[in-house]
Amino acid sequence: MSTQFEVVVDIDRPIENVFAYLADGRHDPEFSPRVLKIDKSPDGDTRVGTVFHSTVKDAGMRSRRDFEISELSAPHRIRWHEVSHNSVTAGEGGYDLEPTADGGTRVRLFNVLEGHGLGKALLPLAGSAARKDAPAFARRIKTAVEAST
Repeated sequence: MSTQFEVVVDIDRPIENVFAYLADGRHDPEFSPRVLKIDKSPDGDTRVGTVFHSTVKDAGMRSRRDFEISELSAPHRIRWHEVSHNSVTAGEGGYDLEPTADGGTRVRLFNVLEGHGLGKALLPLAGSAARKDAPAFARRIKTAVEAST
């Protein structure tokens, strides 16, 4: 059982800059208030197999989330999947980037959420909350990327 949310946002920065920013998941706390802490392994440039280890707060509860980069095609495509074991996980997620005519970047973000055990009952609520927040999440990404360069 799964559900998906997605959102598209235009960012006033060149595609290479946006890709570099988003490929480094350590920036996630800058636009995702649920991410309290995030680290990456191994050190160095992000590549397929890099894992971002985060501590997040959802519904008042802290949990550990580990996301592995499964595809990285600069400067157009980033894919990940969650390797941690939580009741609701992101089985697949990613960013698709394309240049806009004015030199900016259009970003499509999506996550496919999956429920496990009790998480199957929580999945409709989690999906609904993610879809409801998606436009604000896109605005936070836009603000963070534009402020970074």
